[in-house]
Amino acid sequence: MQIVLSDVGHRFDGGPWLFRGLNVELRSGRVYSLTGPSGTGKSTLLALLAQWLKPAEGIIVVPKFSRAGWVFQNPHGSPHRSARDHVALPYLAQGLSPREADRRADSMLDTFGLLPSADRPFRELSGGEAQRLMLARGLASSPDLFLVDEPTAQLDRKTATAVNAAISAIVATETIVVVATHDLDTRDACTDHLRLQAPESDA
Repeated sequence: MQIVLSDVGHRFDGGPWLFRGLNVELRSGRVYSLTGPSGTGKSTLLALLAQWLKPAEGIIVVPKFSRAGWVFQNPHGSPHRSARDHVALPYLAQGLSPREADRRADSMLDTFGLLPSADRPFRELSGGEAQRLMLARGLASSPDLFLVDEPTAQLDRKTATAVNAAISAIVATETIVVVATHDLDTRDACTDHLRLQAPESDA
């Protein structure tokens, strides 16, 4: 899959431009960091890629029937459900048997270093474990586009390191992954890098 942005810019209600002139091709199998100073529209660009918003100028070409997954800063889960249940649910929704869904969930949990916590309820997971679980669950949904917004913003350095290791371990050849971050270590965990900068003039 490929997403093409041509001369894309955005601002809200005639206000100052967050960014302009963005030209980029995003391709499956790549993990893109999205960096830039605060206020340059990183989260806004994620929303544009998900087609939640339309750009104020320019064109974003997204293939029809593409599916987007999203991981937010603060992980949310069902308090009493196990880590395995959270990851198995997308597989069940794809029509797999409970046994096969659990098998694939365990494989995904293992990728993110969570297999020892497979039977623990969400409420007992640490912040880093919960964030890694959201990454695992999101990828289990087999999205074409996977958007991750500041995954380490609320975490201490040790916990953030574990999440960054999980990001660097993402192997999803059919998925475009975009990670908005201020964290240089998170940026370095990605394969490709995009940087937003406010335009010099709002004209």
